Amino acid sequence: MSENTFDKVVVHPLVLLSVVDHFKRSKQAPQKRVVGCLLTEGPPEKTLHITNSFAVPFDEKLEKPDVWFIDHNFLETMFEMHKKVNAKERVVGWYSTGPSIRKSDLDIHEIFRKYTQDPAFVIINVHQGDGALEIPVKSFRSIEEVKKDGQESKRTFKHCPSEVGAFEAEEVGVEHLLRDIKDTTVNNLTTSIGSKISALKGFKERLNEMTKYLQDVLAGKLKPNHLIISNIQDIFNIGLNLDTNNLNSQISITNNDMTLTIYLSSMVRSVIALHDLIENKIQNREIEKRLRMESYKKNLKKEEEKNKKKQDIEQKK
Repeated sequence: MSENTFDKVVVHPLVLLSVVDHFKRSKQAPQKRVVGCLLTEGPPEKTLHITNSFAVPFDEKLEKPDVWFIDHNFLETMFEMHKKVNAKERVVGWYSTGPSIRKSDLDIHEIFRKYTQDPAFVIINVHQGDGALEIPVKSFRSIEEVKKDGQESKRTFKHCPSEVGAFEAEEVGVEHLLRDIKDTTVNNLTTSIGSKISALKGFKERLNEMTKYLQDVLAGKLKPNHLIISNIQDIFNIGLNLDTNNLNSQISITNNDMTLTIYLSSMVRSVIALHDLIENKIQNREIEKRLRMESYKKNLKKEEEKNKKKQDIEQKK
């Protein structure tokens, strides 16, 4: 068993690609998930860098959360094969495509505690859309929860800060992949509008989440958290006041400036197109004139040769 204590998780691009590929190849229904093992290199650190992963056979019944199966023999065999390729790699936890914690996850987590003392549980949301503002990764670790009333203590999940990071070599590979998907160096009107639409969709999702939370608090389903309510109040305090005439005037001016730029650009493009058309017609006319001259000279030369032959025949007679 390897020791592993951490307070932050960094998921590398290769792991994200492997998890998405695992889910797509398994052809699971949207409500089902896949599970795999997470690996890293080097000694234990406070920041856990997850650099590699592999899939593990897993199945569960949605109607019976307690009925599930994971092939830990396959896990051990695959890990031994990985050790032959890279002896520095070690097991640091497991992943699930979630998108949330399920009842059986603590039991699965206990299996991975056989391979590392403090395994990481990473949920990777493969269904997250383009409009989402947060990263599709949530990380957890298990801690012992002590009961105050003398009941038996049990383990529970604790959320850990997580982010997506990469080493220098990985960043180069990701840049090459992104070039085939989307050219981020080109900024035109279409990409600008698309980015604004994605941002507005993400903002709408966050407003819906805040609305649902406040409604649940009012209905008594959740206990009020003063820190969350204070953050919501700060968000609305720093927001724009859309009812002022000055803001409406500034938006109109900005919109008119953008429209004028688009109009002038269209006019310039049309003038350039007309100029190219005229230049093309002039060039075609010159080419036709040159071809006619060459044809005339060729015919004239043939006539001269024909006349010369006639003269030679007459002289011989």
